[in-house]
Amino acid sequence: MKTKVLSLVSMFLLGTSMVFAQTKIEKFEVKGNCGMCETRIEKAANSAEGVSKADWVQETKMLSVAFDSTKTTVHKVQMAIAKVGHDTPMHKATDEVYYTLPGCCKYDRTEAKKEGTGNDGHKH
Repeated sequence: MKTKVLSLVSMFLLGTSMVFAQTKIEKFEVKGNCGMCETRIEKAANSAEGVSKADWVQETKMLSVAFDSTKTTVHKVQMAIAKVGHDTPMHKATDEVYYTLPGCCKYDRTEAKKEGTGNDGHKH
């Protein structure tokens, strides 16, 4: 009887470790300003299949997201966030969506517009 219990416990622990092995946590910057941005960003990240937790910190502009790597990728999570108007390292929101954000949510996009300048900062 002891052997059966031990084998069941070890099978449970093995199964649990295999589930946790698929969970991945990524942190990346998401452009935003306020609490409304936080709600929108986290909701968009959570909408991606396989995401179990999303937490955006307004002060640092960093999103920590936990997801099942067999169901989604960080690329898909960032794409979902860009679709609601927030720039990420991999995906930029379209101007059309960005301009529909409330005034307090319109973050500075000048970094994204710096393309076309040389190393000296002048347009070429």
